[in-house]
Amino acid sequence: MIAIPQQPPKMTVEEYLEWEPQQDLRYEYANGEVFAMTGGTIPHNDIALNLYTALRPHLRSRGCRVNVSDVKMQLTPQSRYYYPDVIVSCNPEDLNARKFIQHPKLIAEVLSPGTSAKDRDEKFTYYLTIPSLQEYILIDSEKISVERYCRGEGRMWLYYPYTAGDIITLSSIEFECPIELLYEGVVFTAEE
Repeated sequence: MIAIPQQPPKMTVEEYLEWEPQQDLRYEYANGEVFAMTGGTIPHNDIALNLYTALRPHLRSRGCRVNVSDVKMQLTPQSRYYYPDVIVSCNPEDLNARKFIQHPKLIAEVLSPGTSAKDRDEKFTYYLTIPSLQEYILIDSEKISVERYCRGEGRMWLYYPYTAGDIITLSSIEFECPIELLYEGVVFTAEE
């Protein structure tokens, strides 16, 4: 999804939480500013749905929930609200949540040219401060490539790159799958 700044330029969290459900589009919130979440590409959507479809039956019996793109995540009560492409929470407070997820265990973002910089910079920086987060996954929508950041000791995060033929391991939820499963049905544009 591509985030585009929208008016009003500044609002409080309370104003945002009251205003956003009345809008036709979804809006992310960052320190008083709102950003419209415009439509993504078909490959972007297919990749997010492929991951969701693989995770849902695996997580159902483990007391976890998995949601895809239309579910808001509260980073902190007073600063940021994002819509990750895929989010997993096993926290009892989130299992019956109605408005947003607060304690994600795993977040996945599907990268596209319009979102890659924000997902790798702003979101990356803030996501890694979430105490409950164990893994952050970046999935390229233009080639077979997945990057996994896994919480290590203290403030350390471990990096695992995956390419064609690899088996992706998501240790926080004890899940493995071939990388090709995420790209099933995805058509890449031919290089010119």
